[in-house]
Amino acid sequence: MRKLVWTSVLALAGFLTVAALQLVVVVVPVMLVLTTLPGSAAARIGVPVCTATVGVMAYATWRALHHRRPEPVGIPVSRQDAPDLWAVLDAAAVAAGTRAPDRLTIVADAVARVVERTHLLGVIGGRRDFYLGLPLLQAWDIKHLRAVAAHELAHYSPRLGRLAPLAWRGRAAIARVAPRISRRNPAGPLLRTYATFYRRVDAPFSRAQELQADRIAAEFAGPAAAAAVLRDLPALDAVHRVFHAEYLGPGFQAGHVPDDIFGGFLRVLSARAEDVAILRAREPAPPSTWDTHPARQERLAALASSAPPAPVSPAPAEDLAAVAAGASTASSVAVADRAPEESATGPAPDSLPPADSPPPADSRAPADSRAPRRERSAPALTLVPDLPGLGKVLQQVAYPPQGRTRVGWDEFFGAARTVEMQREADAALTTLSRAAGSPVTTPADVLDLAADGRLHKIAEQVFPDLPPDKTTGRTVELVTLLLALAALRSGAARWRHSWTGTAELVAVDGSHLDLGGLAALAVDPATVDTARERLTALDIDVATAPSADLPPARPEVVGGVVNLVVDGSRTDVLIVDTGLVLVPGLPRTQNGSAKSRLARVAAEDPAQRSLQTRFVAYADVVNATQLKRRSWTLDLRDGGTLSVRSALDSDELPGGWSALDNAVDFLSRTR
Repeated sequence: MRKLVWTSVLALAGFLTVAALQLVVVVVPVMLVLTTLPGSAAARIGVPVCTATVGVMAYATWRALHHRRPEPVGIPVSRQDAPDLWAVLDAAAVAAGTRAPDRLTIVADAVARVVERTHLLGVIGGRRDFYLGLPLLQAWDIKHLRAVAAHELAHYSPRLGRLAPLAWRGRAAIARVAPRISRRNPAGPLLRTYATFYRRVDAPFSRAQELQADRIAAEFAGPAAAAAVLRDLPALDAVHRVFHAEYLGPGFQAGHVPDDIFGGFLRVLSARAEDVAILRAREPAPPSTWDTHPARQERLAALASSAPPAPVSPAPAEDLAAVAAGASTASSVAVADRAPEESATGPAPDSLPPADSPPPADSRAPADSRAPRRERSAPALTLVPDLPGLGKVLQQVAYPPQGRTRVGWDEFFGAARTVEMQREADAALTTLSRAAGSPVTTPADVLDLAADGRLHKIAEQVFPDLPPDKTTGRTVELVTLLLALAALRSGAARWRHSWTGTAELVAVDGSHLDLGGLAALAVDPATVDTARERLTALDIDVATAPSADLPPARPEVVGGVVNLVVDGSRTDVLIVDTGLVLVPGLPRTQNGSAKSRLARVAAEDPAQRSLQTRFVAYADVVNATQLKRRSWTLDLRDGGTLSVRSALDSDELPGGWSALDNAVDFLSRTR
């Protein structure tokens, strides 16, 4: 093992050596050329040329190896704020044989990691920060938390050799730097090549270090907790991403923010217990290029082989593989002596079933028959005295309102779905207006078109390639959507929400509301009057237009590109789901701050943006033509054109070029 440590450290030193050798390599050709010149000329030319050459390469190397590490958004928690939580971290550090973190920060994501602020590619250590996700405090018990804390701190353990912490710091530093080396950087090719070599050389030690960290976690928290974390952490991360995409994102785009985000996540954990169990059993995605973790099955097998023999008990002994199917992930979702309305970040749901509990159909013993064989730990959220207050402060930092309206979850869901429907309706009504040659703005206008027989003809123009029955089906779907919005605006309907499925539109008293049947009547000229009568009986006013007081939906930003040339002017472009936002570009002298500025613009409330922007809606673009790579012309509906092309210093926010290519591809197709 010491050989692996030395191999890793020497490979790390080689990285610095390669960086230094590049400076020598660029000087040698210059010196050879200078030897052909007379002495006086060589002296006059040589010094500035060598200085410039070395300076350019030194700057390029510094740029390649220096990347500003972003600070995760979170709330620092001092020892005085949560002494019990810090006691767990201190004990984990002692178990790993390393120093405790210098700072603890609670973050909004389902993560637990230790980051050390190193210098010189990890050769020099620095401040050690522990980032712990509030969702883990909500979902885990103390044993889980002890296991993950011991594992993360064990990366800095000297058990595998005195230089093992140095090797880990170097690996972490290069894994952060290497993927971000720009392909335009002249120092990049050799450094990227050596990084690939370093990764192969370091892989055996990194694998051994991860397995050693698992063993330390098992010694400190128990093999069951250490193995359960391997299954629970990916599952919780997946549920957290689903929570953002399905529950939080739509309402945010609608201009609202829930009053208790973390309480909502707690409810999702409880309501979707079966989904969590499925995610626990699912194999995680293959590790990324720089991921140091071996496959999960290998780690579980290593834990099983190193676990002490199970104590003798009247019940059949459980092997570690069964234990690894999970200690309870959410047995800690509620504090036992705390009322539901006083839960840490929202109403406390019922506890989820343990991951290792058999399905109900296979149960042949009372539900608590396994309890004596599994020691239950206290909820991790009890380690923080004021978790409700911490959750509220963290929400303000991690999810700033930025002009959004703060509402309860029920109203949040309803507003999100309603705004989404309104956007669909607006686009459809705009298309109908163009085809009809006159404004169509309310469901009453659509019913008028149906009454005189024009609605079906317009639908045939809009969907020329569909058979008649499918054209009728699309028309019924549109009218159903319009009637649903009219029912909501009239106060004749409300949303009934579910944390496990889709929301349902029901009558105010909760009874079923058959808007699809009414829409089928409304699209037929022979029965449209019957539909009107039934709508009136239900107090649904089809002539009501959307309220002007409703906040417009925020477009979803899917990417961004800085320093494009739009109609000859330097312009930054945000690609959103409804169009392109054109932002006046910065001068070349301020190019270094262009990306950060565009990111700030993307996060601002569109109605309150500090910069004068231009919005080009996709609906206003007739066609898009690609002239050459990353050069396009957009034909606008008003007869104008918009030329867009890249420049030498164009750069992207994450996913920017791909988002722009997809947008142009969409605009170039028949819509």
